[in-house]
Amino acid sequence: MKAIFLKKFGKSTEAFEMREVPKPEPSGGEVLIKVEGFGLNYADVMARLGLYDDCPKLPTVLGYDVVGRIEKVGKDVGHLKEGDRVLGLTRFGGYAEYAVADARVVSSIGDDVNIADGAALATQLSTAYYAAYEAVNLFEGDLVLVHAAAGGVGNGIVQLCKLKGCKVIATAGSDQKIEMLKKMGVDYPINYRTENYVDRIKELGLHKKVDVVFDSIAGDNIGKGYKMLNAGGRLVMYGASKLSESTNKLIVLKNALQFGIYHPAEFMMSSKSILGVNMLRIADNKPSIIQRCMTEVVSLYNNKKIQLIPGSIYGVDQLAEAHAMLENRSTMGKLAIHW
Repeated sequence: MKAIFLKKFGKSTEAFEMREVPKPEPSGGEVLIKVEGFGLNYADVMARLGLYDDCPKLPTVLGYDVVGRIEKVGKDVGHLKEGDRVLGLTRFGGYAEYAVADARVVSSIGDDVNIADGAALATQLSTAYYAAYEAVNLFEGDLVLVHAAAGGVGNGIVQLCKLKGCKVIATAGSDQKIEMLKKMGVDYPINYRTENYVDRIKELGLHKKVDVVFDSIAGDNIGKGYKMLNAGGRLVMYGASKLSESTNKLIVLKNALQFGIYHPAEFMMSSKSILGVNMLRIADNKPSIIQRCMTEVVSLYNNKKIQLIPGSIYGVDQLAEAHAMLENRSTMGKLAIHW
């Protein structure tokens, strides 16, 4: 089978190489998926730049989410069968014609679900569900701030918050994205490229009134978000895209230090908290949680309670181009690659 290897860190045009490798075999609790296509995630960009600690030793095959049909079922799998069309999470290895996945993080989907939507449900929407419905409790009338709200996870969080009756402040980086957020019912959309979002939130009289901040950017955003929280407020961090702005070690260190230093007593005295979300860790240690999140988002999608931003599907020969677009944050919706 063909697989795309990350052979070295650096530019997308130089980092990947197609190779022929043996087809993997599923163990007792796994399934083998013949991959129609796989999704791209920002963690892939971080891995390509050498900034992702979980990335295996090179050369390696990246990829967390795939869409395809089950070709082989392990002996301990009861809820899936050969021929089922599924979305699934992989612990790397998704950039390949065949991928093995733990059956507990694989879910059946209809033939009408395109590759980009299926991959988005597996990764972005499942992450959004965990961040918004498992990591914290949301209540009607809560005020939430969602950064990068036009991205896959951010957009999912916005919709899940609106389903709970929350008021939503959302940031995005273009007028096109702001218009999309308005159509989604965002109460306070802010273009962070043309406005200082902190100043704008103060102008709206919402500073120190935010109940939950959802942040995938990190850096100095963490300190800014923490200061916006009301008593009982929570900051949920599920990404750190700011760390990918440079591969210069001094700049990376500077951005990391911008997170700030917090003493546990500060959390108690202010009645605030900072929560971290790493879906790989959850998948490794509690796959039943991933299964629950994935099942719920597929149900919400099938019942038209949530919608997905139309994604983009590229051919396998356009992987480098798609990677560069994701790195430059010039896209909306899920990027997927088809074989």
